[in-house]
Amino acid sequence: MPRAELIAQIADYIIQLKRPPPVKIAIDGIDASGKTTLADELATFLQQAGHPIIRASIDGFHNPREVRHQQGSLSPAGYFYDSFNYPALKKLLLDPLSENGDLHYQTALFDFKTDTGVPVPIEVAPDNAILLLDGVFLQRPELMAYWDCRIFVDVSFEVALARALERDIALFGDKATVLEHYQKRYIPAQQLYMRLYQPQVSAHIVVKNDDPTNATLIIEHS
Repeated sequence: MPRAELIAQIADYIIQLKRPPPVKIAIDGIDASGKTTLADELATFLQQAGHPIIRASIDGFHNPREVRHQQGSLSPAGYFYDSFNYPALKKLLLDPLSENGDLHYQTALFDFKTDTGVPVPIEVAPDNAILLLDGVFLQRPELMAYWDCRIFVDVSFEVALARALERDIALFGDKATVLEHYQKRYIPAQQLYMRLYQPQVSAHIVVKNDDPTNATLIIEHS
């Protein structure tokens, strides 16, 4: 499917949702699947159509390194269980945009690259806003009730690893270190997530994204 058509169809699905606003959309998927790119494309399309957008990423709610690596820097369980500050995500972003929330939200709390907190201002959401939150592990049980639409960006681990070897050198320093982290930590953690929660099945929309220029779109209409 041409990319523009794919984005338009997903955006139309979101616009047609019969949910109390603000509408909250999860863009889930494994590392290097294309979640952020898809979320940014949807944000641009929806903004141009006149919808106020809140863009955020789970990356802004990392735990400090000492928490993330308490089971070891290459631990799959540590990546899955210890990476993110879910109570802060709920308190600062999801609860304010939910029923009985005050619409005063914050899109990030922590910069994992510098391992420091970030001074992100509190903003006030229009009551017709659409939240687009991208990130890994977004269909965990403690988050499921928040989402009005769950999108899963589905790629093979082989494709994700090839992308990571190009994308993440700046983060890790060299390809060997990228490869080690993906093979020992990230991919096994994602395999654990898929075994436990089957995110491809629970998603409302699945984007088969091995080739972003010709992705396949699967929409659950029930």
